[in-house]
Amino acid sequence: MSLTDVPGLTGIRRRLLAIARRLRQAAKTEVYAFWRRRAVRPTMVLYESFAGNGMLCNPEAIFRALLADPEFGDFSHVWVLASRRENPAVAREFARSRSVRFVRPGTFGYFRALATAGFLVNNATFPTEFGKRSGQVYLNTWHGTPLKRMGFDIGDPATRVANVIRNLLSADFLLSASPFMTEHMYEDAHRLGNIFRGRIIEEGYPRIDRQFLAEPAAAAVRADLEAGGLALHGRRIILYAPTWKGTSFSRPEDDISELVSRIEQLESLIDPTKYVVLLKTHQVVHRFAADIPGLRDRVVPNEIPSNVILGVTDVLVTDYSSIFFDFLATGRPIFFLTPDLADYSGYRGLYIEPEHWPGPVLPSVGALADAINDFDNGGVDDRVASNYREMQARFVAREDGNATQRILDIVFRGRTENYAVAPLPGDGRQRILIAAGSMRPGSITADLVALLDVIDHSRFDVSVIFPPIRSRPVLDQQRLLDPRVRQFARVGGMNGSKLALARLRSTRAAAAGSRPRRRTSPVGNELRRDDLWRDEWDRCFGAAAFDFALDFVGTSPFWASLMLQSPGSERSIWLRDDPAATRSPETDTPGRRGTDIAGIRSLYDAFDRLVSPSLSRHPSFRAVAVAEPVIGGESILARAALPVQRNDGDPALPDWLGLDGSGEASGATRIFVSLGRLTAENDPLRLVRAFALVNAAVPTSRLLVVGDGPLTSILAAEVAALGLTGVVALVGYRSNPFPLLRRADCFVFVSGSARIPRVIGEARVLGLPVVRVIGPEVGIAPFSGTLEVTADDQAIAEGMLEFLAGRVGPSSIDWIAHDDHAIETFYRAIGAIPAIGATTDA
Repeated sequence: MSLTDVPGLTGIRRRLLAIARRLRQAAKTEVYAFWRRRAVRPTMVLYESFAGNGMLCNPEAIFRALLADPEFGDFSHVWVLASRRENPAVAREFARSRSVRFVRPGTFGYFRALATAGFLVNNATFPTEFGKRSGQVYLNTWHGTPLKRMGFDIGDPATRVANVIRNLLSADFLLSASPFMTEHMYEDAHRLGNIFRGRIIEEGYPRIDRQFLAEPAAAAVRADLEAGGLALHGRRIILYAPTWKGTSFSRPEDDISELVSRIEQLESLIDPTKYVVLLKTHQVVHRFAADIPGLRDRVVPNEIPSNVILGVTDVLVTDYSSIFFDFLATGRPIFFLTPDLADYSGYRGLYIEPEHWPGPVLPSVGALADAINDFDNGGVDDRVASNYREMQARFVAREDGNATQRILDIVFRGRTENYAVAPLPGDGRQRILIAAGSMRPGSITADLVALLDVIDHSRFDVSVIFPPIRSRPVLDQQRLLDPRVRQFARVGGMNGSKLALARLRSTRAAAAGSRPRRRTSPVGNELRRDDLWRDEWDRCFGAAAFDFALDFVGTSPFWASLMLQSPGSERSIWLRDDPAATRSPETDTPGRRGTDIAGIRSLYDAFDRLVSPSLSRHPSFRAVAVAEPVIGGESILARAALPVQRNDGDPALPDWLGLDGSGEASGATRIFVSLGRLTAENDPLRLVRAFALVNAAVPTSRLLVVGDGPLTSILAAEVAALGLTGVVALVGYRSNPFPLLRRADCFVFVSGSARIPRVIGEARVLGLPVVRVIGPEVGIAPFSGTLEVTADDQAIAEGMLEFLAGRVGPSSIDWIAHDDHAIETFYRAIGAIPAIGATTDA
């Protein structure tokens, strides 16, 4: 019997491992915090390529140029290298160097260098802990011109691109191989336009300099390949360099088996005495491919930079990899092997269509072999040759072998005159940043989605920030945001020692009454509270700037304090007095969020503007502007016209809805519907009890309950206990509830909300008759098509029977006029247009 078979031991081991991981993370946090309080070393450079996979790409070219230049002889160089074993040549080359050392990603030495290096050079991203300090210069070179769509251009959720955007915004310089890359990679795919404060360098790619090899250097590279076990025997090199297309990064064999088959087939169809086929794998695949039979003597060692290999390559074969842009500088032939073109372009999307590519686009290995053989006999057709020349002019016009020296001038010498260095152009729109809270489904999130549907995006550049929650309901809400809205997911956590952060958490009014101040030196090596918050702003947004910073949720001191750090912004906070907003979403009892409401009020004085979604009075001595919630009728009607959604795992929909022309739906069936969280505040138990009385009187009546929450199981038990199974349907959360509402006959809302609930406005847009419990609103007359009742089971049942008797007609609302007025109140409330009396004194 092994130890792993001992009952309970596996669980204990998992807990111990989890504790060990937390302790290691805590230790790294302390190390990073410690070194962030130490001086920045202006002559230290930290380099990282592909998360430490090797000394590669643009950082490698820059490093070697600095190392060879006597002007930078006093510089020290720190390389992030995940494994010296997988990079033996590099390890040997610098084993005795006094100015070059290696650190592994995530180690104490790594975080020390990240905190203290004067120059930071990366071709991808630093981890989420990274926050650029004053005195550090960050050059992000990225790793190629994109052919495949990137970032938001392929609909990635904000959590997928969050750390990329964070890194790019933190950079002082972004390297761009061409205006095309500037536009598609930086301005569009990652939405840096208007907010990026650094500069773009369009002076060529340093790594491409490595392709310009004199004959002795080319011979040395070929010798290195031979020494690595690749039998060239004087033959010309066909380099096959596909992009990664496996189904999972953890299962690269999905991709590798196909690569083996293609290489073997290609070699059988071309002249093996003239050509040798080598494979340059994606970073993800390499460590697996090198050990696969049939590839071992074909895979280019990962530690040899790709562009050095391109320098000795005679023919490039690729698919969707950006490597072909680099190879254009050689003037040598390119072939595209794309058997999955239709599927891949449909899934991922391409910036340049295949008919414009600088080489034949081929559907099979057989067609590729024919094209290579034909090229040997007569070259390529005129169209392909024309594409090649056009793309050379468009993408590699500056590649003359001296790009690296120009980058050294700009970044390390500070010489920018006569170089293509400039900020991203702005379009003049005012920039709004909105803290959106959790983005869980609810009235506040729905208010925000509707607001961003109608805001004038030609006048305002809008960003939202939220935590990195990846649950289906939250991602559904994020997808509803207008595509013109920039989405930030806050990944990682605040930097600082555990003691400093504990002190920060212990004072619920963190940053209360304070505004961002000029940063001062730490006293006693401890950061002030203001510095911790300012550091967090810098970690999240780099040097990005906004004209307006809004805490739209208004229930979290964290988000309020973060918005207060936005430099030079007009800052507003929404006041929330609805009891539902002060209840714990997990237990539906006054709890943590209620405490937050009490604590957040101490921050009100630090904001420029206090904003309320209603005319309610607030415990403040300041003027409170009213910004009425937008309904978003156009979106509601459009979504209501869509088919009813049916996802795996959703509760079954009842036959009596009559979907797909089936079931028992008929003119006699009358369907009541409710929509909202199943919480004590919304009182669904009362609704079900009232409906039991209705169904006893009118057996053809039905109740559809849309939503979920902490009372779901209790409500289901109540439905069964009352004998309502089959006539009451609990259909759970739906990302688009409006097609279900459209199929109902009457909307019922039994919560006595502190203000008119949003769902009633949505029901009125759809023209549904409404039966609702009277709320505490003051001076608001009942709406047409709305019957108000008291919060009593019998009274609610009588109201529903009134509808069945034909005495409650359809409701309506002029949502266009409402939304026009509401968006105007929003603009005035945040200070985007002058106020004309839209405030109330509390």
